[in-house]
Amino acid sequence: MKLLLVEDDPVECAQYVSYVTPLDDVRLIGVTNNAYSALELVRDNIPDVIILDIELHKGSGNGVTFLASLREKHPNLTPYTLVTTNNVSQITHHQVRELGADFVMLKTQEDYSAKVVIDYIRALRVTLHKIQKQKRERGELPEIPPEERAKRLRLRISAEVDKIGLSPKMRGRTYLVEAIMMKIDDQQNIIKTIAKKNEKTDASVERAMQNAINKAWSIMNTEDLENLYTARINPEKGVPTLSEFIWHYTNKLKTEY
Repeated sequence: MKLLLVEDDPVECAQYVSYVTPLDDVRLIGVTNNAYSALELVRDNIPDVIILDIELHKGSGNGVTFLASLREKHPNLTPYTLVTTNNVSQITHHQVRELGADFVMLKTQEDYSAKVVIDYIRALRVTLHKIQKQKRERGELPEIPPEERAKRLRLRISAEVDKIGLSPKMRGRTYLVEAIMMKIDDQQNIIKTIAKKNEKTDASVERAMQNAINKAWSIMNTEDLENLYTARINPEKGVPTLSEFIWHYTNKLKTEY
């Protein structure tokens, strides 16, 4: 699930980022303390869930006007919205619900934490995905232009491989991103296409990609890799094969795009 966090407390923001980063079923597509920037993030990224603080004292705007603007400017975009707040006013709670908030969680409750919020959202994952799928089938979500989709997909894949230490300076990393994009789009003859595009041999492209994978596994902390790369690896080899690596990220990201 794609999450947008609208929160002005930097400590809380850091806690959310720390807890979400290793998870493979949720992803933060943006963190902002600005209600106006949040509207742009919703428009450009179409999150499944918004975690929204009502009072953005250290930022700009507030949660109430954000919800009103979202309803006015993007009526077809209705992500699940979980409001978090120190404000105990029932009038305010009623107003944000009227404007589309799905749940209000008080920060003053005894067990409140970023983990509690995220775990609550994860418990809704199956239902939220089903709702989003139904909206897409009914044509209620805006279509993303092909060039914009390709741009977002490339950034998304890059963010994933960056986590495991694939340096942008490595030619093999560039090939891997391209290969995963093509695999997500069910394209055939991936190696040959990449080789022809870059005026390389098939063997040199395969070698560069596998070397990039091997390099990441040689420099990254083993525990971090196990948390970030969750597919099974043949213990005799100790690193994913090229096909295993491409398939893992294709399978992980295909439903998003």
